Amino acid sequence: MVSLQTPVCEFGKPAVDFRLPGVDGREWTLDDCMGEKGVLVMFICNHCPYVKAVLDRIVRDARELKEYGIGSVAIMSNDPSLYEEDSFENMKAIAERMDFPFPYLLDETQEVAKAYGAVCTPDFFGYNANRELQYRGRLDASRKDAAPPDVRRDLFEAMKQVALTGKGPAEQIPSMGCSIKWRDE
Repeated sequence: MVSLQTPVCEFGKPAVDFRLPGVDGREWTLDDCMGEKGVLVMFICNHCPYVKAVLDRIVRDARELKEYGIGSVAIMSNDPSLYEEDSFENMKAIAERMDFPFPYLLDETQEVAKAYGAVCTPDFFGYNANRELQYRGRLDASRKDAAPPDVRRDLFEAMKQVALTGKGPAEQIPSMGCSIKWRDE
């Protein structure tokens, strides 16, 4: 398992549109996922210990960000032939078990992850209402284990700021996680 950090936020970079199948049986686009004040695009998977450590917090934050007009979407771009836990059936199971308040989509070709420049799971991209990138940082201080419950909620606070002002914080701490499992080309 390779641990990676995300690059620095490229403020203003436009969100990339997509059309991907969700575990709910429908196709989703960026428009479908947008909230009135912005959207949080998350690259996650089922098997990564970094994601497992914070999945309940991701669900909590996405649920609370809805109240601020921020939509959320999770995209799984790993090659599931490398990790059975990342299969579409297992994606459906975890979305149901965790009661995801956002669509969970399969990026089978990995084109969406490449278009966004995603490098790891979890990798967070926070956009304002104009679809301009404003946040590319961590959820919180968690790593392979969850940080204490009272830790600063970096992602939530940043996206709340985006909802209220249209701008993300100037200072951002990169997300860390497992490398995306790319298909052999």
